[in-house]
Amino acid sequence: MANPFVHMELTTPDLTKSKEFYTKLFNWTITDNDMGGMIYSTFKPSEGPGGGMFTMPDVPNMWLPYVGVEDINEATKQATDLGATIIRGPHEVPNIGWFTILADPNGTAIALWQPKNPPAPTA
Repeated sequence: MANPFVHMELTTPDLTKSKEFYTKLFNWTITDNDMGGMIYSTFKPSEGPGGGMFTMPDVPNMWLPYVGVEDINEATKQATDLGATIIRGPHEVPNIGWFTILADPNGTAIALWQPKNPPAPTA
């Protein structure tokens, strides 16, 4: 697949409860990261994309999938040309990459992700 899902993100009203649930259900190892006033908890299953979870006021409880892109600005422009509405971005995550959160023409949320240092191509 040219543009695979690369990250899954959960917004939750109770981070502790969510971490306990997903750790027990899927045996995920979760690492808390202080993002300057907000805890962003990351997880990486043994296969497939990893992700993160956090609590933020006024953000709906939901899973948000991120799709990998080569150029965040180009992909964001293409999405808007195709009828998407930008919710946030492109936005830089310092030293990690860039994301755009958008609503597709039907209003469904999805995110685009461009890593700062993309992985080397495989032979």
